[in-house]
Amino acid sequence: MVSESSLLECSNGRYIASETRGSDELLSQSGVTVMAPAAPHHADNNNQDSAAKKVKLEQNVGKPSRVIHIRNIPNETTEAEIIQLGLPFGRVTNVLVLKGKNQAFLEMAEEISAVAMVAYFGGCVAQLRGRAVYVQFSNHKELKTDQTHSNASASAQAALQAAQVISNSAGAALVAGAGAALQPANGGTEIQGGPNTVLRVIIEHMLYPIVLDVLYSIFQRYGKVLKIVTFTKNNSFQALIQYPDTVSAQTAKTALDGQNIYNGCCTLRIDYSKMTCLNVKYNNDKSRDYTNPTLPSGDGDAHQLLTSGGVLAPPFLGLGSGLASPYGVSVGGVGLPAFGALTLTPASPALRALAAPPLPLATVLLVSNLNEEMVTPDALFTLFGVYGDVQRVKILYNKKDSALIQMAEPHQAHLALTHMDKLRVFGKAMRVMLSKHQTVQLPKEGQPDAGLTRDYSQSPLHRFKKPGSKNYQNIYPPSATLHLSNIPATVSEEDIKEAFTKRGFTIKAFKFFPKDRKMALVQLPSIDDAVAALIKMHNYQLSESNHLRVSFSKSSI
Repeated sequence: MVSESSLLECSNGRYIASETRGSDELLSQSGVTVMAPAAPHHADNNNQDSAAKKVKLEQNVGKPSRVIHIRNIPNETTEAEIIQLGLPFGRVTNVLVLKGKNQAFLEMAEEISAVAMVAYFGGCVAQLRGRAVYVQFSNHKELKTDQTHSNASASAQAALQAAQVISNSAGAALVAGAGAALQPANGGTEIQGGPNTVLRVIIEHMLYPIVLDVLYSIFQRYGKVLKIVTFTKNNSFQALIQYPDTVSAQTAKTALDGQNIYNGCCTLRIDYSKMTCLNVKYNNDKSRDYTNPTLPSGDGDAHQLLTSGGVLAPPFLGLGSGLASPYGVSVGGVGLPAFGALTLTPASPALRALAAPPLPLATVLLVSNLNEEMVTPDALFTLFGVYGDVQRVKILYNKKDSALIQMAEPHQAHLALTHMDKLRVFGKAMRVMLSKHQTVQLPKEGQPDAGLTRDYSQSPLHRFKKPGSKNYQNIYPPSATLHLSNIPATVSEEDIKEAFTKRGFTIKAFKFFPKDRKMALVQLPSIDDAVAALIKMHNYQLSESNHLRVSFSKSSI
C-alpha cells in the first residue's frame, strides 16, 4: 500500500492532501507502459504545487472512503476518463485531476461503490490510455472543491453530468451487483451468465484478419473472460464475449467501444447481447470456453458452434486456422511478445494497437520451397512488401530454397502468411509459416554470406510507414490484375505495355483510370505471371522523377 498522505495545514484549518506514491511493486507482466514511482513529495505552505492547493479534504486516515485516489495516470488523462473507471461501480459525485502530479481523485456517492472498485482493481490492472494505474482509498472522507477549481471547469462539469445520466439508468443495478458478487478477475467464484454479462462485438473496417486470441488478449484486461464465439453476420465479423459479472462487461464496453485494434482500422463497436450465457460446443479457432478446456475441437466445419438463443455461428472463412496459442496459456503473459507501447485513444489514425498478441503473431516468417535459381532478397522484399514493411531478408546459406523474412508488425506477418502461403513464385509453390525467431540476425563481420542477407529497415520503398496510410485500404490477395500508380502524364499506354513486354510479360488488357491517369490496371494471363511482373516492375523507372508502383488489384478488366 502507499504511504500516508502528506497533510499540510492551511490558515483556515483545513488540509491539503499531497498523496504520495508508495513503493508498490509495478506489475511488469501486464505488458503496459508504467511510470516508476516518484519520491515522496515534501514541501511546506510556501512551496506547494499549485494544483495540489486546489483540493480541500476532510482527514480520514486508514479507513475505507468514498474518495478514491488514482495514481500513475497519463498526462493527457481527462476527467471523463477518470469517471469511466468508477462508473461501473456506482454514481460518481466529484472528480479532480492533478495533471502535473499524474494523480486523480474520484468521489463516489456511496462507500460501498468505492469498496467494490478498490476490491475489483486489486485483482486486475486498471488501465488508462495503455498505462497501468493504481487505485486505492484516499485518506479523506470527502472531496471538496470550490468554484474556482476543478469541479467548476467545463470539462469536469460535462463529464459529471454525463455520468449522472448513465447512473440514473443503470447505476443502482451495478452497485448491487458489485457489492454482492464482485470478485477479482483472477480468482473467486465465477458467475455463469446473467443480464449484461455478454458483449456483442462488431469489427468495422477490418483490413486485417482478427483471430480469437487477439480478442481474448484485449478483453481479458478488464475481467476474467469465460467464453468467446466468433462468427460472420451481415458480411461483418462479430464476436460474443462472456464475462462472469456485469461490472467486468461494463468496464470493457466503456473502455473499448470505438477503439482500433490495428493502425487506423479494425474498429471495435460494442453493445450488450440479449443472451445471458453462451453455450460453446467446441474449443477451436472460432469458439472457446475458457472454463472447460476438455471440449473437443470439432470437425472444423461445424455450422452451429453456438446453440443458445438460436444464434448461429458459421465459420469465418477469411481466417486461417491453427493460430490459437496452446490452450490454457494466458495470452499477453510473461514471455509473449507485444506490439510495443500501447495507446488507447478512440479511433485514432495514429493508434498502434490494442492487442498484445500471442506468440503465433510474431514478426518473422519462414519461407520455403523457393526457386533458388531465381529468388533474391530484393525479390522477396518486393513481394512481401505488398502486405507490410519488410525489415530484413535472409536467404539461408546452407539451404537456399528457404528464407527468413522479418516484417515491421505482427499483423503484417500474419497478412503475408494468409495471402502468400502456397502461392506460386517463379514456378514453385512457396510455403510460408511463422518462425520461432524473433528477429533476423545480420551476419557478423567476416562471416560468409554472399549477399544473402539484406537490411531494408531504412528503405524508402516501404508502403505502410505513414500511420493511417491509405495503402492499408488497398490490400488484396494475389490476382492476375495489377494496379499501377505514380504514372507521369508524359507516359502513354504503349510506353507501359512496351516496358512489360521487354521484360518478357504478355499483356492481356490495359486500362487507365478514367478520372486519374496517374493510375491504371494491367491484366496478365495468370496469377503466376502477375506475381513475377510485380516483382520485376515495382519501382521501375518511368521518367527522371517517377518510379512505377505496383500492387495486386481486386478488379478485372
